[in-house]
Amino acid sequence: MIETKSPADHDEASPGEDDAKPGADIAFPYDRMTVEQFRRRFPRARWNDDRKAWFVPGRTASRRIGRWLAELEAEADAHADAKGRDAFAFDPIDSPYLQLGKAGFRIRTPYSKTVVDELREVPFSRWDGDLRIWHVPFRSYEDLRRRWPDIEAAARRNEPEERRRRAKERKGSEEDIRSRLRSAERKRRRYPLLGHDLPPIGRPVAITHGIVVFTEITGELVAPDVVADVYPDLTEDHVWGYWRLPTHEELVRTWPAKMSPGGDAAWWLPTIEELRPARRMARSREARRRAKTP
Repeated sequence: MIETKSPADHDEASPGEDDAKPGADIAFPYDRMTVEQFRRRFPRARWNDDRKAWFVPGRTASRRIGRWLAELEAEADAHADAKGRDAFAFDPIDSPYLQLGKAGFRIRTPYSKTVVDELREVPFSRWDGDLRIWHVPFRSYEDLRRRWPDIEAAARRNEPEERRRRAKERKGSEEDIRSRLRSAERKRRRYPLLGHDLPPIGRPVAITHGIVVFTEITGELVAPDVVADVYPDLTEDHVWGYWRLPTHEELVRTWPAKMSPGGDAAWWLPTIEELRPARRMARSREARRRAKTP
């Protein structure tokens, strides 16, 4: 637990005095240099032992405190950036996907969900949609360095030449045939459901395809032998449910489940870990759709 202290030589203000004056309280972990900076900036400030906070008198005290805290944060960021730059100079990342910029690192890779997921976990990283690159400040170098092997490996797997090579190797194979069947079946936007365990209509639920909204369950029976390559272990008790992708608003309104059911559940209520990427994808999908609309 962080304890806020007051040096013994500081004057203390009584609670009654503080209550009678306009001003604002501020509390921060005790550090001698920070206290000295604070006293230089606010010479009229007094320590209130009952509140365990500093009282800054004045009607504009809150704004002045806010400016001082912003300056402290900027100084801390500058120090962290300098530390990260030194760490990079001592142990650099040598990769064609990373370039050094004025304020940090510029990362450009082929699209990969793994790359996106990893970079989103790096503190203060951001995506520049115009330049199609990721920006990562120097202060986040240690986090970036730790995740870089996975980022670079995923980027190399998704190079166009590598993707074409793998596709050529798979062409005509049993895996390729199954993949084409799965893709064709997914385009039909239907999903087998047990007749005694049907999902709610019009509400986002999770299935093996991701999060969807079922729009209709007609009672049409599934022919297990026809789709056995795509959906194994089907029985004559399965019926087809037809679905659509949820909107961003629907996903935002969806209350997350505490945990996934696991096992062989055909559908379940999504958890927050499933909802977060689905919301991002829905937001991007709708933004692309709006951009195409004249």
